[in-house]
Amino acid sequence: MGLPRYKQLVEKLAADIRSGRCPSGTRLPTHRALAAQEGLALATATRVYAELAAMGLVSGESGRGTYVRNAALPVGLGIDQPLLGQDLIDLNFNNPNLSGQGHMLRDALRQLALVGELDSLLCYQPHGGRLRERAMVAGYLADHGLQVVAEQVLIVNGAQHGLAVAMMAMLQPGDAVAVDALTYPGFKVLADTLHLTLLPVPQAAGWTDLDALAQLCRQRKVRAVYTMPTLHNPLGWVMPATQRQQLVALARQYGLLLIEDAAYAFLADGAPPPLAAIAPELTVYVSGFSKSVATGLRVGYVVAPPDWRAAMERVIRATVWNTPAVMSALACGWIADGTVARLQAEKRQDAARRQAMAAEVLTGIAYVSHPASYFLWLPLPPAVRADPLVAALRQQGVAVSPAAPFASTVHVPQAVRLALGSPGLPALQQALQLVQQVLGNLGD
Repeated sequence: MGLPRYKQLVEKLAADIRSGRCPSGTRLPTHRALAAQEGLALATATRVYAELAAMGLVSGESGRGTYVRNAALPVGLGIDQPLLGQDLIDLNFNNPNLSGQGHMLRDALRQLALVGELDSLLCYQPHGGRLRERAMVAGYLADHGLQVVAEQVLIVNGAQHGLAVAMMAMLQPGDAVAVDALTYPGFKVLADTLHLTLLPVPQAAGWTDLDALAQLCRQRKVRAVYTMPTLHNPLGWVMPATQRQQLVALARQYGLLLIEDAAYAFLADGAPPPLAAIAPELTVYVSGFSKSVATGLRVGYVVAPPDWRAAMERVIRATVWNTPAVMSALACGWIADGTVARLQAEKRQDAARRQAMAAEVLTGIAYVSHPASYFLWLPLPPAVRADPLVAALRQQGVAVSPAAPFASTVHVPQAVRLALGSPGLPALQQALQLVQQVLGNLGD
């Protein structure tokens, strides 16, 4: 039996979009015009566009129409896109390596080869990591305002794996998790994979609207809150101490689990204590060394109350068994000899230089950022839409991310995120100049 007529139309339009015959940014006929053109009922035409929107191929905007989305970027914002193999300046992902880090790795591997425990690195390790390495991570955290014992630390394969471990251990399919209206795309992918319900919370006064969160908790059974209080991605805010206390009070009142993501926290000097220091009994603290050292160093850590450790170790066993011992030995060696602290200080300076360059090049353009972050958030003028801007910049050799991967709301704001950490400074300046130029052309 053949497909219903409206399904055939969905498949045809989807094929046109995916093939590029209907390029991103194209305004599609109105629902009424499509119905007349195809001989359909108005409700059926609306259903066609709804299915295309569910597939991530179009977006509808009240009062403006239905537009083809940028199909080159997946909802998950995966690194498998052909960015790295093309002659593109990458403002999509942050890969903030400093000059000389390759030599550091060579020296560290040479040093590792001289130690007497090489054979032990070839064996299975404890699921949460070797106790002395967990103690080294605990000592590192003590220098960053978080006093914990080694037994509270679990070593994982990067912060993304740490989030997965926390969510798989502590949450069940169908659980509701409160998130910022704009949030980290990797968390959205995990939540979708684990069949969790995300409840967006708006921003107010520069950070999470805690009154809106309280109202949400009164209306819904919320199991957890995912938050980035220190250097939020993509908005770059640092939540003040009073708001952190208010968030903890809400968590205690409504029995919420706090999932604190600190992947970029090292960039924010003088930030208030983490939530895990204020409420260690209900907070899972997740971070790693991808941004502060290197993205290829897949070593992260989870700090959790002792009662939660066994469940998280079971997830580590089920997913990777243990973090590769060679990688964790490298990371802990760099903690011990001061390399991590030095790299973090240098990257704070590097990020500040890049933000200063952005402020100079993007004069007159309103955007949101932190003065020492590796990204900025660029809301677009009313006449400019994100997908045509992303497509036009790609044609000019610059890759940027639209708002869709970051949005947890049905309505996706017209904005882009610019990741500043990957290109060299001359290439970054060139890319920012192209952003300003293309934005101006589209706004005319």
